[in-house]
Amino acid sequence: MTNSALMVIDLTNDFLAAWDKDRCAQLIMATNDLVEHFRAIGRPVIWVRQEFRDDLSDAFLEMRDRTVKLNIIGTVGAELDGRLAIRDGDIMIVKKRYSPFFGTDLDAVLAQKAICSLVIAGINTHACVRLAAIDAYQRDMRVILASEAIGSYDEEHARISLRYMDGKIARVMGTEAIRADIT
Repeated sequence: MTNSALMVIDLTNDFLAAWDKDRCAQLIMATNDLVEHFRAIGRPVIWVRQEFRDDLSDAFLEMRDRTVKLNIIGTVGAELDGRLAIRDGDIMIVKKRYSPFFGTDLDAVLAQKAICSLVIAGINTHACVRLAAIDAYQRDMRVILASEAIGSYDEEHARISLRYMDGKIARVMGTEAIRADIT
């Protein structure tokens, strides 16, 4: 696919803290492998993360209703995992909702770079990854979900989400297939 970008969603310290260490390390390694490939072919890498005020006034309803304090501005928890291969010049998007398109400048960034297809990595498959894929598809973008570089704390809903999206909204592909497809 031409004019592709890699978008990595929500690999923040707060979200990854509850993950099994080996599973988390595999997710980071698979993500960095894709980052390396995209850089090697001169394609953009977009990092997306959530960040909220301490009083949760900008958080979504469930967080406010349950007083869930994750990814609070200025905390280590809101930072992307330090093992990720982030570089100066990479694109950073801060979102307040599941979709990285909602209330951000992502549309303008993609238009400015003439991006027409996205490879999506990150968490959680059943929530933020799914919404990103659907919203990209709604914008007539080709979408690939990087099977080795996505994950979820809710495996059942992740499987259902992937089954629903694969072949309709997105293609679910492994890293080697992505490398072969995006050159």
